Amino acid sequence: MRRLPVVFGLVAVGLVVVTAMVSLAWTPYDPGAIDPAARLAPPGWPHLLGTDTFGRDTLSRLMAGSRICLLVGVVSVAIAAVAGVPLGLVAGMTRGVVSRLVLRATDLLYAFPAILVAMLLAAAFGGSTLTGMAAIGIATVPVFTRIARAGTLTVMSQDYIWAARASGTTWPAIAARHVWPNIAPLVGVQASVSFGMAILAEAALSYLGLATPPTTPTWGRMLYDAQAQLFNAPLLTLWPGAAIVVAVLGFNVLGDGLRDLLDPRLREVV
Repeated sequence: MRRLPVVFGLVAVGLVVVTAMVSLAWTPYDPGAIDPAARLAPPGWPHLLGTDTFGRDTLSRLMAGSRICLLVGVVSVAIAAVAGVPLGLVAGMTRGVVSRLVLRATDLLYAFPAILVAMLLAAAFGGSTLTGMAAIGIATVPVFTRIARAGTLTVMSQDYIWAARASGTTWPAIAARHVWPNIAPLVGVQASVSFGMAILAEAALSYLGLATPPTTPTWGRMLYDAQAQLFNAPLLTLWPGAAIVVAVLGFNVLGDGLRDLLDPRLREVV
């Protein structure tokens, strides 16, 4: 039963990844092609999921939007992990002023959610996919910092760390040989969960016009465009909403399942 969430998460994530890979080579129609004659066509043939207000094929736009979804997730989580994990290691392996400074800096970042950071970056550089990824990544740095610090503190309390120090092993060597291999599963689980949250944040930013430009199909922008036809064509809101739910739920469930499998304290006792 412990493997069921992992299987479900892998299936949902795999569906999103396969869709994005296929869309790189093929979509039923050009996602940006406007066809006034096919405006608001219901699901059927040849538009399997119908068309939007401008006659654009909904299925093609969903497939193209999955690319942005994965791109934002990968880049924003990479930004957060690359910046947050070293800070967590430093805060967990040191004491005194350095550790307190790192923690206070992360507390300061907590005061700036992704939407606020995106608004600041959009005002300075203009709304784009890059500013959206940067905003989500910066807002997620404190999460990785605290996860890495908590894991580091646990590892540093072990006897083999004292033995390593007694044998003359340097702090960087301890971090590379002992601390990082032990906290890597924690970071991996958090990366999976943060990936889902990044997808949700990108959808919100695109909906507000603070991330990907309107000319690029994204699930959040599709929701924004569909709200004007909520009563005339309610399915236009269903498709991108369902895609966001599947992607976010898949990554979250995958992260929870990996945590149950990798954390020995949560394993079932046979």
